[in-house]
Amino acid sequence: MSKLVECVPNISEGRDRAVIDAVTAVVAEVDGVSLLDVDPGAETNRTVITFIGTPDGVAEAAFRVVKRAAELIDMSRHHGAHPRHGATDVCPFVPVRDVTMQECAELARRVGERIGRELAIPVYLYESAATRPERRNLADVRKGEYEALREKLGTAAWAPDFGPNVWDERAARTGATNVAARGFLVAYNVNLNTRSKKLAGEIALDIKEAGRAQRDAAGKIVKDAAGQTVLVPGPYRLPACKAVGWVIPEYDRAQVSINLVDTTVTKPHQAFEACRAAARDRGLRVTGSELVGLIPEGDLLAAGVHYQRQAGLSAGLPRRQLVETAIQSLGLRDLGRFEADEKIIEYRAGLVDGPLVAMTNRAFLDELSTDSPAPGGGSVAALAAAQSAALSAMVANLTVGKAGYEAAQARCFAIAERGQDLKDRLLRAMDDDTAAFNKVMAAFGLPRKTPDEQQQRGLAVAEATRGATTVPLSVLEACPELLELAGEIARIGNANSLSDAGVAALTAMAGAEGAYYNVLINLAALKDLDQGAAPGFADDARARAEQALARCEELAAAVRRDVRGRLAASLG
Repeated sequence: MSKLVECVPNISEGRDRAVIDAVTAVVAEVDGVSLLDVDPGAETNRTVITFIGTPDGVAEAAFRVVKRAAELIDMSRHHGAHPRHGATDVCPFVPVRDVTMQECAELARRVGERIGRELAIPVYLYESAATRPERRNLADVRKGEYEALREKLGTAAWAPDFGPNVWDERAARTGATNVAARGFLVAYNVNLNTRSKKLAGEIALDIKEAGRAQRDAAGKIVKDAAGQTVLVPGPYRLPACKAVGWVIPEYDRAQVSINLVDTTVTKPHQAFEACRAAARDRGLRVTGSELVGLIPEGDLLAAGVHYQRQAGLSAGLPRRQLVETAIQSLGLRDLGRFEADEKIIEYRAGLVDGPLVAMTNRAFLDELSTDSPAPGGGSVAALAAAQSAALSAMVANLTVGKAGYEAAQARCFAIAERGQDLKDRLLRAMDDDTAAFNKVMAAFGLPRKTPDEQQQRGLAVAEATRGATTVPLSVLEACPELLELAGEIARIGNANSLSDAGVAALTAMAGAEGAYYNVLINLAALKDLDQGAAPGFADDARARAEQALARCEELAAAVRRDVRGRLAASLG
């Protein structure tokens, strides 16, 4: 898999569609980059642009966006509800796949330097790309917004990281651009049944991490010894949450506009619930919410799990069902249509299902039956194991809520959720197995005319073959847990689904033995190859495979005896 980086430039134009289209059109000109989303806001006069691609491709597309925006947007005439610094206000780089935050920080600095040098635009680096601690927070960098640049530029304290440190006609038109490396930021607005900006602002102060200004008995703002405003946390304070209240005339309502800067700390459903509580305190009601730009699938899955559990229902559901639960529970269709395929970054970028998993049953089996060597037994073994996980989850879900099975509810919830996790992991292995085989074939195709080429080819084949061994080994080592789940749900689950639990054990064992065969055939191919830096790989892999298979055979035999015995007993 190639490295992937997301870039989310925000330009200071949300009303003129011709300008927005002209700026976003440059993204399509760059190879290796896909434009995922364009989300304009008329009241904010701002458009969030999202694209994804290779690091070099994304860097080039980001530079072109900044260049085109500077040509078409005059900041001296800009007005909007959202804080802003320049024609391209922010340009953050986000690691998506096989890219570190440090690599994104280096990318941000490279693009920032080029913007400053070639476009003569002042550039400030923030978040993980920041060159000094006081510039890590965007709010601190952008303090005073565009209007403050006239006094800031030209001073040592506010010298940009790149570009001219001067306020002139050029700077007046372009403003400054803030470039960063950061994790996923979710821009999320919660809708209120009021047009009061003041009340929306009070709710924002209740939930934002920074809190609100402390006031004395006379109502005056309290300052500390250094003259800084003393802040106190609100009753529903959320870490990694920035928020303001505003009114959007086109929606005829107020919103709490939220930036969740680290959704590993605070997720959208937690912000939604905090706003609901703060709104109730003021006699208001949250009517729904709005997502600006894209969101990681995991954030909506977490919401779906939360609301399923809150209702006392199983959260061991397919991902798409959990996502739909989240969409409905958060009221994401309150202001208009919301389609998961358009708003979830992994769906837009095609990062969820590989080509084999995305096939119909017919198409997969037709492909499997041709003379192409891949997909083959390794992918089928992974599919068999995935079917086992799905069956155990099914039996668990068929047991939840059934009379007479109250004592098993907690375990059935857990088995259903774990079964779904294993199912998705093993489905990915279907495509991983075929991709690993294709890498082996590509290594065999390397040149081998000279001794050096022969050596490099041999090492490449060995490395690819080790990769082709690791995939079925991971499937095999997942199978003991699959058999444990099948055996447990057979014992405690819905008796009417006992045969399904038995089939779960059979498919787990089929997956295990099939994966074992694939491990062995790949290890055999390694025997005569130079192992380079991995001389002990084959012995270790075989020992792990033998241990996992032995455990599977033991578990499968026990489940088979139990299921056969109970099915026979049911006949009298």
